[in-house]
Amino acid sequence: MADLTETDFKAAEDAGAAAREVSSAQPIGAILVAAGKLDAARIEQVLAYQREHGLRFGEAATALGFVTADDVLFALAQQFNYPYAPEARRASYPELVTMNDPYSRQAEAFRAVRSQLMARVWGDSAGTPHAAGARPALAVVSPESGDGKTFFAANLAVVLAQLGGRTLLVDGDMRGPRQHEVFQLRNDTGLSNILSGRADRQVVQPVPGVPSLYVLPVGVTPPNPLELVERPVFAQLLRELTSRFDQVVVDTPAHVYGADGPVIASRCGAALMVARRNSSRLASLQHLVSVFGGGATTIAGVLLNEFSG
Repeated sequence: MADLTETDFKAAEDAGAAAREVSSAQPIGAILVAAGKLDAARIEQVLAYQREHGLRFGEAATALGFVTADDVLFALAQQFNYPYAPEARRASYPELVTMNDPYSRQAEAFRAVRSQLMARVWGDSAGTPHAAGARPALAVVSPESGDGKTFFAANLAVVLAQLGGRTLLVDGDMRGPRQHEVFQLRNDTGLSNILSGRADRQVVQPVPGVPSLYVLPVGVTPPNPLELVERPVFAQLLRELTSRFDQVVVDTPAHVYGADGPVIASRCGAALMVARRNSSRLASLQHLVSVFGGGATTIAGVLLNEFSG
């Protein structure tokens, strides 16, 4: 597994680093040209209008009617390494509210959760990072299907990546994987292939438009998901992942389908429980909490989801 992960992670990290370098080095005009919103002739007109009226470049381009306010906002986000989906691509990511509408109430709620988790999971109470080698992964667990666990894990991964650190989202739901659909990525190989010793190509994929975000999909849906995550190779893989990425988030199957979630959480070291407001049964949530009682897994919190997913 070591040779596979070394090659695979290096390729994904190189792709992400290149994207970060390009986005941060370009002025707003170049970003708008690359996006097909401006050409060289209009750039000159914008610059002349900017000098004449004392405006910012984006304000001048908008005043001339060459671009929309959303175009300028997208370019600024790229310039400041705060990626989100341009208007033309938002339909491709309907569940990713943190990419589609990063200034919405929903996105702000994810950022608030992120702040709590950065202290509780990836740092101590004062926000001090864990010692090298001690950084946990975070398993996102839920008692029942439909609680919004996958929706939450995906959007949490996006807001973590928007901080600039390398973030990996692992789809550990080998019973009903969806993260490849959420991010529109291929799913021909992934976690199940690694754990069964059959991965033969790059499995960690960078997310287009979010330079610091990577996804490890499930790959082939296996007949024995619980046995795969109970094998020592899964714990070994997580140690490798947490040494290479700043944050690792792992989506898991709902507990109603089996013990996968608690097992994965025990390997990760930390867990966040997600339940749906006015839907999840209290007894189911209490049972899941009891499963973690006395274990080595740190419960980062219980979240009541009132949004989509």
